[in-house]
Amino acid sequence: MNMKALVAEFVGTFGLIFVGVGAIAADSMTGGQSGLTGIALAHGLIIAVMVSATGAISGGHLNPAVTIGAMVGGKIDAAGAVGYIIAQCLGAIVAAFAVTLAVPSDVLGVIKMGTPALGAGVSVGQGLVTEIVLTFFLMFVVYGTAIDARAPKVGGLFIGLTVALDILMGGPISGAAMNPARHLGPALLGGGLDNLWLYWVGPVIGGILGAIVYARVLRQGN
Repeated sequence: MNMKALVAEFVGTFGLIFVGVGAIAADSMTGGQSGLTGIALAHGLIIAVMVSATGAISGGHLNPAVTIGAMVGGKIDAAGAVGYIIAQCLGAIVAAFAVTLAVPSDVLGVIKMGTPALGAGVSVGQGLVTEIVLTFFLMFVVYGTAIDARAPKVGGLFIGLTVALDILMGGPISGAAMNPARHLGPALLGGGLDNLWLYWVGPVIGGILGAIVYARVLRQGN
């Protein structure tokens, strides 16, 4: 198993959770000055830089759903995928712990550790559909801008932009996790495990569908 790749996945996912939760906390601490746009940009920017930084080492998955989608497309074997997912989840949990050391506990209580959650009046079914579709977009862009050998070498930027635009749409609906690790770390450190299954099933289904459409349909015969 490639330990350098596992470390890269750990560090990259750590960055996503630390900055993502931190941005939500900062918005709360400043009376909502950042808003949804600021939170979306923070997530998109950290993904852009971390995918760019880790891409040459591990592929810059930073997301169990992306890793599973890459496995479906034959870009990583099952053993490697399991290793990646463990590293990603550990990075998320350690990052959430680090956030508790950096941000006042009363703020984290107000924002529930920045854990993705269903919006007011949003049903579980609506949240599930949102997570599936948003992660489909993310996986499709990952293949089109980073995995496909024909893609321009700017995948990190466009993957980050996809995360940002997905949050702008889905943040108020499902929290726009698109990433089981993004939910798991904060949830375990105080955000609550409500609908834990949704934030695994939705992104994984979306990732698999995105991989099938791009790798098995669009690239057929190429």
